[in-house]
Amino acid sequence: MGSRMANALPAFLLEDAAGVSHTFPSARRSIVCFLKEDCPTCNEVIPVVDAIYAAFSGQIDFFVAGQTAHGNAKLVEHHSPAFPLLDDSSLKVSFAADIDTVPTLMLCDSDGAVEQTLVGFVRDEWQALCGQLAGESSIAGPQLEWAQLPEWRPGCGSLSVDPLIAPRLEAEAENSPLRARRIEVADLDDEFEFMFDQGFSDGLPLVPPTPERVIRMLSGTRRDPQEVVAVMPPNMGDATVEKIAINAVMAGCKPEYMPVILAAVEAVCTNEFNIHGVMATTMGASPLMVVNGPIRHRLGMNMKLGVLGQGCRASATIGRALRLVVRNVGGAKPGGTERSTLGNPGKFTMCFAEWEERNPWTPLHVERGFDAEDSVVTVFAMTSGPTLMVDQDSRAAAQLAGSFGMCLESAFHPKAHYATEVLMVICPEHVDTLMTDGYSKADIRDRIQQVTARPIRDLVADADSGVGFKQAATAQMSEQDLDRELPKFRSAESIHITVAGSEAGKFSGAFHGWATGEIGSMSVSRKIEEV
Repeated sequence: MGSRMANALPAFLLEDAAGVSHTFPSARRSIVCFLKEDCPTCNEVIPVVDAIYAAFSGQIDFFVAGQTAHGNAKLVEHHSPAFPLLDDSSLKVSFAADIDTVPTLMLCDSDGAVEQTLVGFVRDEWQALCGQLAGESSIAGPQLEWAQLPEWRPGCGSLSVDPLIAPRLEAEAENSPLRARRIEVADLDDEFEFMFDQGFSDGLPLVPPTPERVIRMLSGTRRDPQEVVAVMPPNMGDATVEKIAINAVMAGCKPEYMPVILAAVEAVCTNEFNIHGVMATTMGASPLMVVNGPIRHRLGMNMKLGVLGQGCRASATIGRALRLVVRNVGGAKPGGTERSTLGNPGKFTMCFAEWEERNPWTPLHVERGFDAEDSVVTVFAMTSGPTLMVDQDSRAAAQLAGSFGMCLESAFHPKAHYATEVLMVICPEHVDTLMTDGYSKADIRDRIQQVTARPIRDLVADADSGVGFKQAATAQMSEQDLDRELPKFRSAESIHITVAGSEAGKFSGAFHGWATGEIGSMSVSRKIEEV
């Protein structure tokens, strides 16, 4: 028997067709049998069970349960058994008893402990049980032509383990892992409109998080449903595995996506990433996720054609699930603590996988200290993007990397140096151009810094733009200081490089970051613990 039953059947009460209640365990030994109408083997054993009932019902109580109400009616009509056929159409008793196959017959003592279990029909086993009962009770036993019965017949799958039914039964069971508050939806309410009205949605329709769907989502992780993965700002809500699963259901995820979402929730809730600041800034920042490692292929994540756009369920729903957790568990909602001036489409979702196999350099997660075979998610606070870096003409690596620098100089503002970080997504055709001269990632970064270096005197606020060094400050500088050149980024490490996209097209992309360092957000990576 399975883990839920151990050595004893759970107590139950079932009614027969006449509405009479039958309570297990009883004061005597019992035979408990589970059947269903559309199982050929069940139909073959009903006359056998009827004969056993006729022989031993004076000394043993019988609990024979069918799994559908209409099926019970057909069984009674076809076989006319002498024993009462009990109604387990709710399947709760079958589920609690951990019935995998019907027919299953169990001999139990008066305390409900299981003495013997017969699954399917094996003639010798059933005959031996009858012989044992006859010997113990000095009764002749059932009048059966055993030789006329088949030697062996397999059973059928119990409805209680049907993949479309079992998650609902687990959710309804007494030991259900679900603890979140349930919200009842009236029969005449549209559940999709209801979720909009309750403020659960990001503006797009949600999948209703029914208990069975949440149970199914939880199968994607071994972590306890009530484990607190992180405390989510701004409301400091406990982001339990269960609550994350609920939002993953609403986002449209599959259970196998759960490990990525859990790792991402952990990452954004660190002090370094600062999800509260990311979501509250008027600049419109939002978490971007980059997935590396073997899990990319197992989940079918897109890393090629249209990698940063629509069309890939895994990428779209994983990113959306994280955003819904931030909204529904943390309470970051537009008009509340989320005060973005314009917002950006990445606030719906932004998640992609790096095409490591097309990357001639070290992939992002290895650069960040992980092993190549590790599956890792990296979160980056992006305020805009992807901004295209279009260069279809450069044939030398220095030219192309220089073009990247010119494009990246616009991050925030051309005069805003040392202000932010960027995440580059270099397309394969551009990778090939860079590799013609053997450029490394370090070479790319150095070239970007070189091309974007400007003397401080060119970065002073003036009549054309109020952005830049203030004249009151630069007035105190020497000519030598004003001639000092500042690259666009505070350090080369502020330029994060990934590879993804179609083989065709010389169009790379860049995501501009938010404020960096302790006053803003720093990228965080977490290893994905797979099932």
